[in-house]
Amino acid sequence: MPERSLKGKDFITCETWSREELDILLKTSKNLKKLFKNGIPHRLLQDQTIFNMFFEQSTRTRNSMGAGITQLGGHAHDLTPDKIQLSHGETAKDTASVLSRMGHAIACRNCFYGIGNGYLNELAHWASIPVFNLQCDIYHPMQAIADLMTMQEKFGESLKDLKVTISWAYATSHAKPLSVPQSQILLFTRYGMNVTVATPNEFPLSAQIVETAQAHAAKSNGRLSFVDDMDAGFEGAQVVIPKNWGGFASFDEYLGDKEQQREMAANLEKNRNWRCDTRRMALADEEVKYMHAMPVDRGNEADDDVIDGPTSIIYDEAENRLHTAKAIMALCMSNRNWD
Repeated sequence: MPERSLKGKDFITCETWSREELDILLKTSKNLKKLFKNGIPHRLLQDQTIFNMFFEQSTRTRNSMGAGITQLGGHAHDLTPDKIQLSHGETAKDTASVLSRMGHAIACRNCFYGIGNGYLNELAHWASIPVFNLQCDIYHPMQAIADLMTMQEKFGESLKDLKVTISWAYATSHAKPLSVPQSQILLFTRYGMNVTVATPNEFPLSAQIVETAQAHAAKSNGRLSFVDDMDAGFEGAQVVIPKNWGGFASFDEYLGDKEQQREMAANLEKNRNWRCDTRRMALADEEVKYMHAMPVDRGNEADDDVIDGPTSIIYDEAENRLHTAKAIMALCMSNRNWD
């Protein structure tokens, strides 16, 4: 792999990263994980500052970015709308322009439907430092790349023909964005996986995202298929990822069409039997692994026997959010060439 500098590169979607660049990212993640495990300092971003802007709550993303930049020798500012002038209407242009003169990267989570991705891209347009997507209404590249790293740890570097099922699941904790399954189908198909999406007809993914993922599958000799039956989706799967996603609307009290919100709530209840339990896990491959981006809605999306059982690798998956976040920051904020 040739040496190259990725300094200044945005990470808003994996779609703007070549396969070669993604492989560099994965290799860097694994190397940084080894250093962390062996207690070896790796202050590659000494005295650098990243501004982490969160419009929503976060556990894994907030702490992987915060702990990650600290371990790399830098510092994170944890910003929410109430702490900066976003609450008074400051524009993305002004925010990006000012922060670019004070630090070394901007990272943002904005999952508001129809708003988030546009806001991220506007930040990136005006920023002179790299911008990282901590999750928006369309993409969650941080989660997808950590999932890929975890799969490589469990199944080997080549994931060609790995049978992965991404399934919709019932949840009541909160309306979860489409961004996780959409980023997963886009990335997994680039690596030649055999991806099945199991979902009720009422909860489709974006047609444009699906079309792009189908093109990736064709190019990599992978596969992307859809079923509307959870049992059928689980049959023979080597990896299952049962997770809720909310659909094309907002459940926010102040956003979205009220009639559409009522319809979505009714559709949710109609499909409450879409839950990952031991019976469904038994339909999968005998060496199946259970994954979830977390937070998991216990007793709804999946039963405790699955979440805490021997097939579950959700904590390995969560830990890898740290190592991939560090790799993204190290690659995009450093002058160093990587191979």
